[in-house]
This record gives sequence, C-alpha cells and structure tokens, in this order.
Amino acid sequence: MTINEVAKLANVSKSTVSRVINKTGYVNEETRIRVEKVIKETNYSPSSLARGLSKKETNYIGIVIPEIDNEFFSEILSGINERLDENDLTMICCDTNNNGKREQKALQMLAQQRVKGVIITPAEEYQDSDSNLSLRAKLKKVNAPIVILDRHFNNTQWDGVFYDNFNSAYAAAEALIHAGHKKIGIITGDLTLQIARERFEGFKQALEDYGVPMLEKYIYKGNFGIQKAFELSKKMFESGDMPDGILTSNNRTSIGFVKAAKDCNIRIGVDIGVVGIDHVEMLDILGYELSCATRNTREMGKIALDILMERISNPKMGRKIIIVPYELHLKGSEKKQ
Repeated sequence: MTINEVAKLANVSKSTVSRVINKTGYVNEETRIRVEKVIKETNYSPSSLARGLSKKETNYIGIVIPEIDNEFFSEILSGINERLDENDLTMICCDTNNNGKREQKALQMLAQQRVKGVIITPAEEYQDSDSNLSLRAKLKKVNAPIVILDRHFNNTQWDGVFYDNFNSAYAAAEALIHAGHKKIGIITGDLTLQIARERFEGFKQALEDYGVPMLEKYIYKGNFGIQKAFELSKKMFESGDMPDGILTSNNRTSIGFVKAAKDCNIRIGVDIGVVGIDHVEMLDILGYELSCATRNTREMGKIALDILMERISNPKMGRKIIIVPYELHLKGSEKKQ
C-alpha cells in the first residue's frame, strides 16, 4: 500500500493524504475522516524516512566507522545504540573499510537522507591539504552537527571524543619496565595515523624516562591489523633474537601476536612479556589473559552521542573535546619467568 493508492481509494489528492498524516495544513473534517478510515482499513504505514524528508528533518543519526567487524567499534556502536533508544532515534551505520572514497560516498548519502547528526571515525589521516579539504567539504554538506570519534584529523572545527593514546602507551611500556625487562619492543599501528604515532611516542618516552635503550630491531611497524601483526610476530619469534617484553598497539595487533605465539610455541608471560592497548575479551575467554591499557569503549559511544544531542539542541555552544582516560589492567602477561 502506497500513499498514491490511499489517495485513490479516498478519492483525494496525494497532498491531502500527506496533510492528514502529518497534521499540517487545512483538511475539512469529512475528508479527514474518510482518509483516516482508508488508512485504518488498509493498514497503511507511512515511511518515517519519507515523512522526515518531506519535513526536511529525520530522526536518523549517521554513524561512519572504518571497521564494523572490529570488536572496538562493536562496543562503540553498542554505547551509541543505548543512547539512541533513550532519545527515540535510529542509526544509519556506514562501514568505510578504511577507504577514503567509500567514506565520502557514505557522507554524500547521509546528506541526502537529511540525518540529524553524524558521528564519524575518519578512514584516513587526511594529511595532505587536498584530501583534508575534500573531507571537510563533505562533512559541511551534511548540514548537521558532527562529532569526530577516536581518530583526529587536521583543521577540524567539530566536537570530538578521543582516547589518551600517549599516556596509555606510556603506562603499558612502564608496566613492562617495572616487570624487569631491559629489551623492550613494540608492534606499532599504522604510523600514518595520529593515534598510532601518539602511542609510539608514549612508548618511546617511557623507555627514555627509565633509561631503557630503544633498539631499532625491536620496532616492528604494523598497521593495526591481525595479519600484519601475526607476520611480524612470527618473524620475531623465529629470528632467535626477540625482546624480553613487547607492547602491542591495539586489540587486533594483540590477536595477531597471540596467534603467532601459539604457532611458535612461545609462552606468553613465561618466554616473553606483553602488554596490549585495548582489552580483548575473546582472548580472556580462550585463556590468554593479556595485561592491557584500555578504555571504556561503550562509554565512548555514549559520550559521543550525548555531545551530538547537546549540539543539536544548542548549536551555538562552545566546541567540546573529551579525552577518555586509560585504565591499566595487569594480569601477569607483562612478566617473563
């Protein structure tokens, strides 16, 4: 059943049906009753999106994330969704797969859908001026409040919710130092991203502050992905010259590291110490309880949605930047026996 069919059955125009549904404009009482009778008899249910578009507003929030299959972003979405239910909103979720072109298409679509606001974790760093300008232009065309989540990019004027990357990595490296390790390595994230560079800088600063030498051979340049971390870890284990302790830069890096350790019969917390950034619940379930510097990811999602709603209700408020603190959880994997 469509609005055109309702109009035909009620012997009125489509615009009259629309006025009855949306309670806008004048419709005489007899006509209104006739249209409502047809709607009831046919169980016609107007599209909330179509109604929103006709009013130039919707109850949809756009969520743009780079890795929908990543546990971190699943937790973020859970937090956002909890707040959406409380505010009678619905999300349109777009997965960019860390691809800038897909991200721009997603933003174009969200602009067409006239979403109330957007929460976005950028797919790329956008360091060069052309790509940075292009992304900012696409965000402005959405014509709705924006909250940047987790990943920075330059020249932004929007609200943001970020993690204390530097100090979390510092604390993770410090835990390895306190465990007595003198040869400490790191599997970095994608160093084209600011979050990876901040974590690397925190790691380096901790070693410098404690007088622990940082050896280039123990710096393994990853990309935040499982496969790359697996390959680097396996190469490290098979080299015959591995560090005493290592920092893994995110949840997927930790998973790749654990997989390689299992393949190479390396005992975590015995043959090598490890502290990761981000908690990986599945590793706990499987018995690989990794020490970690982590954050409340579900809460990050809630905070992002709260700021977005505040911005929607008060467009002139000052810019808000929230830095979510780390929590250090030591479970024994930082040691080497």
